[in-house]
Amino acid sequence: MHTAAPQPVTFAAAFRYWLKLGFISFGGPAGQIAIMHQELVEQKRWISERRFLHALNYCMLLPGPEAQQLAIYIGWLMHRTWGGIVAGTLFVLPSLFILALLTWLYLVYGHIPAVAGILYGIKPAVTALVVFAAWRIGTRTLKNSLLGSISVAAFLAIAVLKLPFPLIILAAAIIGVMGGKLAPEKFSASGGHGKTEKHYGPALIDDDTPTPAHARFSRIRVLKILAIGLALWLIAMGLLLVTAGWQSTLTQMGWFFTKAALLTFGGAYAVLPYVYQGAVEHYHWLTAPQMIDGLALGETTPGPLIMVVAFVGFVGGWTHALFGTDSLLLAGFVAATVATFFTFLPSFVFILLGGPLVETTHGDLKFTAPLTAITAAVVGVIFNLAVFFGYHVLWPQGLEGQFEWMSAVIGLLALTALFRFKTGVIPVIAACGMAGLAYQLIL
Repeated sequence: MHTAAPQPVTFAAAFRYWLKLGFISFGGPAGQIAIMHQELVEQKRWISERRFLHALNYCMLLPGPEAQQLAIYIGWLMHRTWGGIVAGTLFVLPSLFILALLTWLYLVYGHIPAVAGILYGIKPAVTALVVFAAWRIGTRTLKNSLLGSISVAAFLAIAVLKLPFPLIILAAAIIGVMGGKLAPEKFSASGGHGKTEKHYGPALIDDDTPTPAHARFSRIRVLKILAIGLALWLIAMGLLLVTAGWQSTLTQMGWFFTKAALLTFGGAYAVLPYVYQGAVEHYHWLTAPQMIDGLALGETTPGPLIMVVAFVGFVGGWTHALFGTDSLLLAGFVAATVATFFTFLPSFVFILLGGPLVETTHGDLKFTAPLTAITAAVVGVIFNLAVFFGYHVLWPQGLEGQFEWMSAVIGLLALTALFRFKTGVIPVIAACGMAGLAYQLIL
């Protein structure tokens, strides 16, 4: 174990890390959070486990992609506002370009057998990554039987009772508030998730590191962030209104994805039904099969899964030929950029506004207890997502359809590589993709 704290991290070094993370952040929110924990807490020791999980708890409360918000938070804590902006932007920027390229290939070349084979192999790998990440987060978070019971109850609530995610979060928060008073030892940092099995040594931002000056609460700063965030939204929406009009596809995308960012909680999987209903059934930007294909692409590219909004925007701009039939690629990319901007802008505002308040509460039980309970509930929700993935990968036509035995084999091999041999995310994804391609060529 390391005994000395790491050296201060320069802005350039942090920039390089956030750029790298944008290209390797596979596995959805659970996988991305696990990657950040492994590198920032265990290896680089930029931030302690307790501070990391406290920030994660706050991000879990917010609408939008919690993994990207966590990156913004850590970047902001280390290098002020520009650190958060760089971390959050680089978290999604590579994914935007990669997904735009894949969507263009998808629209131009259709279903190529080789591509279908690679996707066939990657899907069970992604399922294995979610299982592995859920297990890792669970072992760090569920430090006693009460927190474990909350996690199981959350799993049953969403899997069996089909309760909405916001209701589950609210119930967990209420349990945390009550538990913090009746059984504080179960919800304290040490009882909940702070005192871990492993110690990684002193961190740059450790448990007892004083909150830096820029991270302290200030009313002037709050008003400034609110004004800048609102101004950016108004300028962007105003440009769309002036150049295209309210009824145009781009303006409607801006308005729709703003609502998606603000009105939906629980990460990408909670947002997807709302996006499907609006994009497919109301606006007709794309068809239901195209939406499913977009989700598959989103699962197999780095970045937040909610980046599927870039696919939705690209297909909508392309099919509606916004700039004429000779500029379909431009129309698709502009629409994808609009969808991405309006989806992720609120995340920056939420973190830069709420971060100072969160920093003042990381030792206060009345704040940490409900957040600890919420994190326990989210672990159960993530396991439900793993079950959901597994079902659709192994029985793509439903239980009455054929069992995909090859998908099961690839998934088991991926789990073995992750659990037994501690193989990295990219090698697992690449190997499973090649296995799927080989299977497709043999058929």
